[in-house]
Amino acid sequence: MNKKPLVLSINPKNPQQRLINRVGEVLDNGGLIAYPTDTFYGIGCDLYNKKGIQLIYRLKTRPLKKPFSFVCDSLKEISRYALVSNYAYKTMKRLLPGPYTFVLEGTRLVPKIMLTKRKTVGIRVPDNKICLSIVRTLGRPVISTSAGYDDPQSIVEAYGSYLDVVIDGGILYPNPSSVVSLIDDIPEVIREGKGDISSFL
Repeated sequence: MNKKPLVLSINPKNPQQRLINRVGEVLDNGGLIAYPTDTFYGIGCDLYNKKGIQLIYRLKTRPLKKPFSFVCDSLKEISRYALVSNYAYKTMKRLLPGPYTFVLEGTRLVPKIMLTKRKTVGIRVPDNKICLSIVRTLGRPVISTSAGYDDPQSIVEAYGSYLDVVIDGGILYPNPSSVVSLIDDIPEVIREGKGDISSFL
C-alpha cells in the first residue's frame, strides 16, 4: 500500500486547466484527492465512487451514519442534488460561493451512502477557484471532508498512501464552514464557522 501521491502545484488565482484535467481524470477513474477549499484542505472523490467514499470513512474513522458534505460548482448544480425552494435559492445566491455548508433535502440523484436518515445532504460551493474548476471539469460533485492539515506536505505524510493526487494550492488557515440547515425554509445554524451567520439569527 506504499504508493506516493502525485503532488500538483496549481495556481489558486488562475488554475492551469491541463492540471485540472489530470485531477478530473484521476477522480473519473476512482481516485482520491486532497484539494484546497475556502476553509481548509479537503479530501474527496467523485460523489458516485462508492469504494472511494468508504475509504474516506475509514480514513476519517467516521461513523457511516454521518455522511460527508459534497461540493457543487453552482446553484444550478445544487438544484440537481437537493430540493431548493425559492427561499433556499435566494439565501444561497446571496452567500455562495462562500464558506457555508447548506443542509437540504437530497434528490434521487444522491447515492444512499451520502444521505442522512432524514434524507438530507450537506452541500458546499466554496469560494476557491481550484476546487470549483475540478468539479466543473469532472461534471459531478466531489466529496468534501477536512484533511485536518493546513499544508500539502503534512497531508502527504498523514494520508499519502491512500491518495492519488495532492493539490498544492498554498497554505490555508483552516476554519470550518458555517453549517446552516434550510429544511422547510426554517434556517437553523448547526455550526458557526467562517461564514457570517448574522442574517440567520
